[in-house]
Formats: sequence, C-alpha cells, structure tokens
Amino acid sequence: MRLTITRLKVVLIAVLMAFAAGGILQTRKVAARTTPRLTQAQAESLFAEKVLPTLEAKCQACHSAANAESGLDLSSRAALLKGGKRGAALLPGAAEQSVLFIAITGADEKRVKRMPPSGKPLGEDVIAAFKQWIDAGAPWPERSGTVAYRDSDVWAFKKMRVVKPPAFAGSPIDAFLQQKLDERKLRPAPAADRVTLLRRATFDLHGLPPTPEEVAGFLNDKAPLPQGFARVVERLLASPRYGERYGRHWLDVVRYADTGGGSNDYERPNAWRYRDYVIRAFNQDKPYDRFLIEQLAGDELEATNPENLIATGFLRMGPWEHTSMSVEAVTRQEWLDDVTHNTATTFMGLTMGCAKCHDHKFDPIPTKDYYSLQAVFATTQFAESPAPFLPQENLADKPAVWPRLRAKLERAWREQREVSDALGIKPRSQTPNQPAAAETTATDKPKAIDDVSRKGADAKKAELLEYERAWVKRVEFAKLALKRFEPLAYSVNYGDQSKPVAPAETFVLVGGDLTSPGEKVAPGVPTAPGRFAEEPAPALPTKATGRRLALAQWLARAEHPLTGRVMVNRLWQWHFGRGLVETANNFGKLGKRPTHPELLDWLAREFVARGWSIKAMHRLLMNTAAYRRAAMYPPLAVARQVDPENHLPAYFPVRRLEAEELRDAVLMVSGELSFTAGGPPVFPEINADLIRQPRLIMGTVAPAWEATLERAARNRRTIYTFQQRSLLNPLVEVFNGANPNESCEFRRASTVAPQVFNLFNSQFSYDAALAFAARLEREAATLNQRIVLAFRLALQRAPSAVELQLARRHVAGMTAYHQKVAPPPMAALNPVELFINSEFTGRTVRLVEDTDFTGYERNLHASQVRASTRALAELCLTLLNANEFVYVY
Repeated sequence: MRLTITRLKVVLIAVLMAFAAGGILQTRKVAARTTPRLTQAQAESLFAEKVLPTLEAKCQACHSAANAESGLDLSSRAALLKGGKRGAALLPGAAEQSVLFIAITGADEKRVKRMPPSGKPLGEDVIAAFKQWIDAGAPWPERSGTVAYRDSDVWAFKKMRVVKPPAFAGSPIDAFLQQKLDERKLRPAPAADRVTLLRRATFDLHGLPPTPEEVAGFLNDKAPLPQGFARVVERLLASPRYGERYGRHWLDVVRYADTGGGSNDYERPNAWRYRDYVIRAFNQDKPYDRFLIEQLAGDELEATNPENLIATGFLRMGPWEHTSMSVEAVTRQEWLDDVTHNTATTFMGLTMGCAKCHDHKFDPIPTKDYYSLQAVFATTQFAESPAPFLPQENLADKPAVWPRLRAKLERAWREQREVSDALGIKPRSQTPNQPAAAETTATDKPKAIDDVSRKGADAKKAELLEYERAWVKRVEFAKLALKRFEPLAYSVNYGDQSKPVAPAETFVLVGGDLTSPGEKVAPGVPTAPGRFAEEPAPALPTKATGRRLALAQWLARAEHPLTGRVMVNRLWQWHFGRGLVETANNFGKLGKRPTHPELLDWLAREFVARGWSIKAMHRLLMNTAAYRRAAMYPPLAVARQVDPENHLPAYFPVRRLEAEELRDAVLMVSGELSFTAGGPPVFPEINADLIRQPRLIMGTVAPAWEATLERAARNRRTIYTFQQRSLLNPLVEVFNGANPNESCEFRRASTVAPQVFNLFNSQFSYDAALAFAARLEREAATLNQRIVLAFRLALQRAPSAVELQLARRHVAGMTAYHQKVAPPPMAALNPVELFINSEFTGRTVRLVEDTDFTGYERNLHASQVRASTRALAELCLTLLNANEFVYVY
C-alpha cells in the first residue's frame, strides 16, 4: 500500500508514541507539542484541502443550519463559535480544548461521543489537519465556489464569439495580427528567402531537412512566392512524413511510451499500435471531433472495429504499474486520477489535479466536478482486446525478429530453471509457453529463498539467489517482447459486468483519501461551461456503458468553448513556437491570457466550419504573411524592445531542432535514415557506457539495452524507436525530449554542455559523419564537388568561396594526419556485464547478459575507409554541429 509521506509520518509517530506512552490520546498530546504552528496562508490551505471537505462529507448531514442536531451547526465559523448544547464547539488556538476536536478523536467519550458515530473513524492525517487548523486560529476563508470570478479569469469557459476579421488586403489571420502591430506602431519583417522558407516548412511538417532536389525545384518555380509556397505546403501535407512529425506532437501531449514505468518498467508490447493509429489519423486528416471520440470511447462507438479499440489506448498512456506488492484499490484509484486529469488537460486545456482534494482555488472546478468526471471512467476496465491487424500495419519484421525473441525466451527459461535446481527450489517463472501478465508480475519469492537468507547463506548460495531473481525477470520481459506481434489492442472495455472489478458508484474522496469516501456523485461533465457559456450539460448514463461516449460527444460539440480553442492553439504553437495562449495545457486563471483573443475565437470557429480538418488549419496558418516572415530584419532591435516576447509577432521566431528532428536529420543527410514506417518499435544503438550501468528494478537489475541487429532498422525515424520511461535515448534526453511521465505541452530548449559532448563527441555522431563522408564519395567525383554536396545536403546551400577554400584546406591537412595515424581496430561485440551488490552478503555479483550477436550489421568503421574519407568525415562532423544545421530560421 502506498502512503503519502505526510501520512506515513503521522502513522509512524502514532505507533511509536503509543508503545512509549501507553495510549493513542497521550500519543496525540505528545506529538502535538512538537508540531509547528501554521502560518495564516498554510492554515487556509489546509482548511480548503482537508477540513472543509471533511465537515461537508462527514458532519453536515447531521449538523447544518437545516438540521442542527444538539443545536450544533457546522456550516460556518460563526456557528462553530456559537456551538450547541455543550457550548462552543471551537476554541481558536486551542484544539485540545475544542469540543469539535475532542469529538473526532474520541478523547473523552463520557463528555462527547466519538464522531462520526458510524463508519470508519477519521484518518490520522485528517485529525492532524484539524488540530493544526484550530491551533492556527481556525481561519475560514471564502469558498472558491462562491467567488464572483472576473471575466478575464474565466474567458476560456465563455462562449466563442462570432468575430469578423478587420479589413485587410491579406489573409484574415494577417488582418488580426496587423491590427495589433499597428497599435504598437511596429513594422513586420518582410518575407524570408525561398530556401529559408522551404527549410522552415519542411522541418515544420516533416521534421526533416529538404533535399537538394526540393530546394532546386522551389528556387526554379516561377510562380509568385505565395502561390509557389502554397504548392510546397500541399506537397508536404500529402507525404506520409507529415503524420510522423505531427503524430510526435500529439504523443508528447498524451505521454506515449512503450513501457509502463514504475518499479519494473515493464514493456507494453502492443502500445505501438496506438502510436501508429495517431500517425495514420494525421496522415488521413481524420476530423478532430472523430479523433477525439475514438480515443475516449472507440469501443463504445464501434467495438468490432480494430481501429477504434486501438484508439482507446489513449486512456492507458500514462505511467502505471500494479505489482504483487500493490494494493489493487490504490493502484486502481491512481489510474482513475490519472485518466481524469489527463482527459481534461488534453482536450480541454484544464488542470484538474488539485480538485481531487479540494475545490480548485483559482478556477470554477469544485471537487464534486472532479469526481463526477472521474465517474465517467469508473466502470472502464483494462483490456488487451483481440484486434486483427490492419492491412496498413507493418509486420514485415516478424519473420526475422520473432524467432530470435522466442529463442531468447527459451534460453532465459533454461537459465532460470538451472539456477532454481541448484538452489533446490521450484522455478518461479512460468514455462515459455505460458503468457506473461500485462504490466504486473505474479511471481512471489519462494519460502526457500527467505529461509536461505535468514540462515545466512554462504557466498555461492547468495550469488545463486541474485541470479535466480535476475532470470525470473528476464523470462517475464522476454514473454512480453514476444507479444509485440500478437493481434491485440492495448485498450479498455467493461469487463464482466456481472462481477465488475471497479465499483459503478463513485464518491467524493475527502482530501483525496481513498479511505474517506464522502458524497456519492453521478457521472457528469464539468459545470463551468454551462455556468459561463450556457453550454448545455448532457445527462450522462448511470449504467456501466455509454458514459465515455456521452462525454466525448459533449466535448465534440461545435459550440463547446474549450475543445476547438485548445486544439487550434496547439496548432498555432507547433507552427509559430508559442501559442496564442502560451500555456497550451492550462486555459485557467493561472495560465496565460490569449495575446489575440479575437483571432483565437475566429480560428476555433473556422476549425469547426472546415469540418474539424487539421490539414485545413495547416493551410490557413502557413499560407500567411506572418508564417513567411523573416527571422532577421533591420528593425529587429526595435521590435524586441517593444515586444520582447514577440507575441504580436513582428518576425518569425528562431528555434532549435527538437531532439527527434536532430537525430533524424543527422541520419538523413548521412544517407543512413530508413523511411520504413510503422510496426513494433526498433532499438537504436545508444551510448555503451549507459548500457553498462545497472538499471535497478524490483528485486534485481533490468535486462540491458540491446540494439536491433539490422542497421537499416536501427536507423529508422526516432518516433519508431523503443520509448522506455526509465531509459531515454541520451540524445533525445539531453536535447530536451518530452518527459513521458507528464503531458508535454511545449518543448523547451536549453543550452548545456552535455549537448556539445553528445553531438560532437558521441559514437552516434562519429558514425554518422563517417557515413556522410562515404555518401559524398559515392555521389560526387572531386573534392570540390563533395564539399559543395555536403553543404547542400546539410545546410541547403552552396559554400561561399571562402568556405570552400577553408574546407579544402582542412580536408587536405587532416588527410595528411590520418595517413600517419592509423585508426583503432573495430571493437569486438561482447555481451554486457552488469555488477550488482547482493543484499544477502553485500558482495558484488557479476551478471552476463544473454545476447546473440549473430547477424549483427556493424556501422561503417574508420578502419574500413581511406585516410581521405576519415578527413572528409571531420568536415561532415563540423557541418552537423553548425548552428545553420541545428537551428531553423
């Protein structure tokens, strides 16, 4: 069972003091003397989080203005001070003398009966909260639900306005932007040159650089720039590369990963089908309202459609784990909290997590709304639903990969069985023919192992115990890996409704505590849109099925004040680097206000009017003067002084390539990128020193990372590589890749030293630079031609005369050097050795991974090429580190 730190402290103190002083009451008194007094702000916060929800859920049914048993009303501070038949119920500053506190502790049942009179007593953390609150003076601030919100605080809940664009010769979007520029007397930048625009748009829509042929085609297009650029946009949108780029944006928001996180970080072997569903949806231009409904309720919409079942993987994207040491009710509640918050964040741009414990302090989201929304998911069960593979799903790797995975499982099982036999215990892991449990392990430690450890095993037995643990886990991991090729959807359903795992009823949890259920709530939608936008709230079904579909259909209404605004704001951010609302996941009071509210509403209505077409919005946003603006122009200093954050925007913002763009671009210009799309994830090569670092999981170390054997498969686009929560690709991590444990609304770019080490000194960069040089030698005959081609591939331009001269001089000098200095030989491929300390003896135990390198395709090595090729590779490495390569202007 998982306890919060605060609650754990309270429980430990209570237990220790009870033993020492002989009674719970005395324990509380002793503990109380050491509790620091809260500040006013802290006391008010504690009141909102713990005290008031408890009074409402546990006390006011019998003690309210309408029903004041014993003359006691607990609905206001004044009523508490007045008290009932026993006098004042509250003595601010003196908890232990207050009748209210005596009642909830049961400290003096001759005077006051313990409260509440039935059901479970209040938890220790709740009682501690009451004491701290009373001792701090018992402040009773105004409830958030009664606050008269300012219009600027609840703008996102209000109905979208019907806005007419200002009169302007250009596009409606430019009209709205120009109006703000005129107000600030700012002159916008002129259009960027064609090469800059093409590079900007290609990275924007594909996450890749344009080819020399694409650059030449756009430069030779005789049409005016707006018309020629519009054709570029159409070409880019029609490519399958588009879905890979914009699918990555969506996967950031929903926290996609191929593993579950937690203490084992087990693989989710069929999660890749959701990843490919998202990519297909963008490529097919699936209407956003349908996209939304399928992810929330695809199984309710059409349960026989595999695509719909795969889509509901959205509901399971967050980190989650249930192990043999978990309490099912606790982990179930963790998922319910996660899916409630993430649904609100993804589709409504709301942060609802704090409403789990108390009414939202800033936004009109009462706790009851939080649990009403949670009730929508209360009957939803986890499922690995049978879902036949679709014709467009890529299973081409199965004939080569599946037998290797099966053989690895067989070997792991034999190793585990041999260790078990040596220990004289029954093998814990199931036979290779039995399936692995999803995201959990049912293998408990046998009594024999406990006996051995208690009796003080010798070093050999202790070492065998560590091996036994490790091989049990490896059998489980290998079984999960085999399931990548099974026709299953990582999905949800309603389980066996005659014996539901989850209760159909939902209660407000007082203080967010599972052991303190309060008022029962029915499935419902947030009330704020109805309150401020007169958006009708549907009556959601109370039966097990249909709840999620009703929620999804409410969200997909054309007039919903949040759905359209949130998505068009995300699109604006992905194109312009910053949303019209800068906090894309938070449209509440603590989020940023829209810089152009009229434009946001106009875009949201256009989105709906154009059939919720995301591609239509790309065309609308990109075919504007604002998108075509240069990043640099003479009045830039003035613009930065007037508008430091470029909210207006007067010029196009420069941005660094995101991590996946950077890796994919390096592979592309080197000629190594594979465009094979879809299917189970592949494992690229990563830093060798990182692979050798033991990654601790429950009871042992996790299997070491193993790169895919085929070189082309390893070099597929980054979106198709294995996304492991506990071991991110170092290049992705150091270049600010998305944290898969949290919704990533925006990729923030930092500049830190490890980025230099990774891009300039890593094995990945060396190998790519060498492959780049070999490509140049294949495709160009002379050194001059090779240098020109290198610049065109990496920077989309020819070198200047000075750059050509310097490059020639550098290659010549380094050729002479490499002719004298031979490269080191190619290192042998050896299984990874992991070293762990035994918990039984403290001694180091060596574990050698079972890795079969048969058929491993090595990258091109320096020892395999001439000195001139190695010299040219150094020029290539320099270009891959140039700002012109790493930044988009």
